[in-house]
Amino acid sequence: MASLQRKGLQARILSSEEEEKLKRDQALVSDFKQQKLEKEAQKNWDLFYKRNSTNFFKDRHWTSREFKELRSCREQSPLYNTERCMVFQCDLTKDDLLEHVPAESVDVVMLIFVLSAVHPDKMHLVLENVRKVLKPGKYVLFRDYGLYDHAMLRFKPGSKLGENFYVRQDGTRSYFFTDEFLAQLFMDTGYEEVVNEYVFREMVNKKEGLCVPRIFLQSKFRKPSKNPAPVILSPSHKS
Repeated sequence: MASLQRKGLQARILSSEEEEKLKRDQALVSDFKQQKLEKEAQKNWDLFYKRNSTNFFKDRHWTSREFKELRSCREQSPLYNTERCMVFQCDLTKDDLLEHVPAESVDVVMLIFVLSAVHPDKMHLVLENVRKVLKPGKYVLFRDYGLYDHAMLRFKPGSKLGENFYVRQDGTRSYFFTDEFLAQLFMDTGYEEVVNEYVFREMVNKKEGLCVPRIFLQSKFRKPSKNPAPVILSPSHKS
């Protein structure tokens, strides 16, 4: 299985067959079931992690390649150090991070395949929560599912919860981001956009004659500095 990758600022263009499929699949899951999925979200993800704890998650070596902010972390702390690291579980939509992390003490926050599991109406709560512990001038590093990713196109009728929002058979949910939606979400919560682009990966199996298009959104947003650089005006003099 070979992998080809490129980046771009435009979303993937669908084939006519793919466009037709998405047009047909417009029926939404009932409000009753959607409320049930929201109520049972934590339970469904707990079951997911229990089933996939050893055969799903792999070491993400690409993170330090794609995000230079993480390279010093890998070099300085190759092993888990209990004096410098603390593990805790929380619901970022309702549990206050300040109960575990001092205010404005964090240099880098990674939201890697995190926000897509949150209901779109609650995503801003995650960003507000993270913003409280992030140092001014420091970054949120983001990577998640992009619009028209292969996983989005594979959903069967009856899986759609809303625009670009779907439920899997196990009850876990996934949102597929556009760059415009993500940028607006972060900026409305007080961040500055630094990088926001699509990552296109083609998983090619020549033996089987398969080409699987994976689309991700990879971005970097900054919490504004408390003391922004001064703006210097230099008016020209006319005699």
